[in-house]
Amino acid sequence: MTTPLGLESASAVALGIGSANRRIWKVRTAVVETARVPLVRPLGPAGRAEEIAQRVAESIELGLLADGEQLPVEVDFAQQLGVSPMTLREGLAILRQDGLVETRRGRKGGTFVRRPSVLPVERAAQRLAGRSVSSLRDLADEQAAVSGQAAKLAAERATSSAVRQLLRLVEQLESAGDAGARLRADSRFHIQIAMASQSERLTRREVALQGECAALLWLPPQMPIDIHRVTQEHHDIVTAVAEEDGEMARTLAERHVQRNLRMLTDWRLKAAPRRNRND
Repeated sequence: MTTPLGLESASAVALGIGSANRRIWKVRTAVVETARVPLVRPLGPAGRAEEIAQRVAESIELGLLADGEQLPVEVDFAQQLGVSPMTLREGLAILRQDGLVETRRGRKGGTFVRRPSVLPVERAAQRLAGRSVSSLRDLADEQAAVSGQAAKLAAERATSSAVRQLLRLVEQLESAGDAGARLRADSRFHIQIAMASQSERLTRREVALQGECAALLWLPPQMPIDIHRVTQEHHDIVTAVAEEDGEMARTLAERHVQRNLRMLTDWRLKAAPRRNRND
């Protein structure tokens, strides 16, 4: 297997940070304490405060930003995201109103992440009920393309250390005690596959896709998800990556996405039977 790009470099790219400004903060995880991971998706051209708030909120939900994690100082964070300090402050104000960050004064002050104690179950259910079947299919098509190619490249490029990290994430998902922990373990697994592929663009897209679909899969009530099935599929993908079987890894990743699509579609049709199924 080839020597990979460092995780620090991959995370900086996922943040959209230029090589001259790749000073990012470390996220401590149960997987590898020294690992750096993609935190916030790059902003679009508008760079609006609402978009900043959305990206950070997604990162908190996915577990890419840990509870109690300190965000960079405003000047550095704004530079990393390519926005003005004023726009960043507006975004952080939205997050404070939503209870997702808190600002502390004093010598050891700063802005810190606050993971909500209550999961946004109803919001996720409403989001899923508001999606048409065709939009879910489009989402799955994109994720299958991204996840499949990432798995194939991971089989070609991942180090033994990266494979061990993936196996730990499989174990975390299997032992997760609630929906929030499952969501975070599942999302981290897919993002770690993308990072193991050593493709900056695929890592960006996987982070974005997890932000869009992870809550839909794990949080709505009565979602018919089989945790043992998902765990086994993750393990099979890691096995193919470890054996450097790129085509098998791609096939397994694509099948995994399609099974998830069927679950989402079935839930959507049962939860909102009166809506036009394709609108």
